[in-house]
Amino acid sequence: MAMTTQVTEFGERLRTGFGLLGPRHARHTLSVEQMDSLALPIGDDGVVVGVDAEGQPAVMGINRPTPYDIVLIGGLWTAQVLALRAAATGARVAVETGRAQQWAQLVQAVGGGQSGMTVHDVGRVPPQGASAGGPVLVIRDCGMRPPRGRVASAPWQSVLTLLPYLSPVAPRLMRQARLVGVQRVSPDEASEIGRVIGLPRGEYESLPTLADGVTLWCTDRDRQYVMTQATDAENGLLGTARRMD
Repeated sequence: MAMTTQVTEFGERLRTGFGLLGPRHARHTLSVEQMDSLALPIGDDGVVVGVDAEGQPAVMGINRPTPYDIVLIGGLWTAQVLALRAAATGARVAVETGRAQQWAQLVQAVGGGQSGMTVHDVGRVPPQGASAGGPVLVIRDCGMRPPRGRVASAPWQSVLTLLPYLSPVAPRLMRQARLVGVQRVSPDEASEIGRVIGLPRGEYESLPTLADGVTLWCTDRDRQYVMTQATDAENGLLGTARRMD
């Protein structure tokens, strides 16, 4: 009779979803005060572009279900670090450039084709077919006056436009962008950038003094200085941080 009762109870547990009986251990409990010890730094999902002034990771969310335009007034080195890190998150990277030789080593390191990085002449980027399962970052490295691109930002397809310096088209691009990054520029350029995107005087006056690898990233509501620190592998591929190329 006892055996029949145990079998019946075992069958009931299986039917109700509890599964097999496992080993029994004492419960682990924490007091409210101890919960703080389990806190984890959680930020946005995306590409770690560097560290902020407090040494915390700064994350750029480039894989989005809505169009996202980024303008970086800065050096090729930073754009290429972002390309490598975007590819490492699973995004495909399409580079539109007039200096393909400067990107050849990255393509070799990342791998070309539909699962890696591709390089295209200016105005020759084909449709990328971005999707939630296959996000795309288009990097436009087209000089001071990039023409209007054939491939625009779209759901799951962000576009980063690299400008080496402030140019006549820069104000329009900055106003249209959701995110603007500025590296070291001349005092005159800094004043104009401050006027276009509404930077406080102290911030735009700091732009001519920024060190290599430092970028001021700006949105409509937030501004953050970020130091991009290359990994050993990135240093081996791209060299140390630099503003000029």
